[in-house]
Amino acid sequence: MTQLSFSDVEFGAKRKQTWRDKFLTEMDKVAPWERLTALIEPGYPKGKGVRPPYALETMLRIHVMQQWFALRDPAMAETLYDMQSMRQFAGLSLARDGIPDETIILNFRHLLEENKLAERFLEEINTMLAERGLLLKQGTIIDATFIEAPTSTKHANRERDTEMHQAKRGNSVHFGMKAHIVTGAESGLDHSVKTTRADESDITQAHKLVHGEEQAVLGDADYTAVEKCEGTKHIKATWHVAMKPSKRKTIETESKRMSKTIEKLEHVKASVRSKVEQQFRIIKCQFGCRKTRYKGLDKNTA
Repeated sequence: MTQLSFSDVEFGAKRKQTWRDKFLTEMDKVAPWERLTALIEPGYPKGKGVRPPYALETMLRIHVMQQWFALRDPAMAETLYDMQSMRQFAGLSLARDGIPDETIILNFRHLLEENKLAERFLEEINTMLAERGLLLKQGTIIDATFIEAPTSTKHANRERDTEMHQAKRGNSVHFGMKAHIVTGAESGLDHSVKTTRADESDITQAHKLVHGEEQAVLGDADYTAVEKCEGTKHIKATWHVAMKPSKRKTIETESKRMSKTIEKLEHVKASVRSKVEQQFRIIKCQFGCRKTRYKGLDKNTA
């Protein structure tokens, strides 16, 4: 058993648990650490030189905290010095271990990106949730949201991120990317995500998001006529797509009785689709992805 330092004892004796303490304690219990580290291990350095690598699970825990709390590499390294709860979650101690610097944290993130492990992490977690009966896929909600990109021109060639693009929706102009997300209608859990430039139409990604075994797929008005697209013709699911406002106005003009029926139906569809909006709130508000954090689609997707 590792001997506790004075700071560890002092932290364990505190009377109040903060929101961060509770969150990290819960994630420590529910995350499938062994299954995730097994995916990284084949490509993780095993050298025992002058500077041996940190424990694989420690680096993974640091990486996920960096995403959860929207911290850049230097900020993550400094936070590990400042926050006992985060050191404890990572399995580090100032008395026993060194703290990984920003370069080590950066290199680990690049290792995950180069091996496209973020997608495999999501697949592994989905598999675990399905095994526990928590991830049901009979009903699926698909939607997309804009994630803005910084407009600064600090590149060597004085250009903005070439993988981002400008798009207009209504009276709003967006520069950045789109996150296309699939959420289970029953569970409210995400099981697939794709990213594109902001000018990419939502409907072009529909066939990449659904898995083909759904009984029903719900989407907003941007997916009108999706069942007729070449990529989705083979999907046997029933499509429940929101009616365009212009069509609703036409029906309202022609028949008030029919208009009330349509309004009730659209309200039911919208109430189910609201689950995907909750996921957008988590991504943007809790994980701080209102703007892109890195350059390029692949890094931001990861």
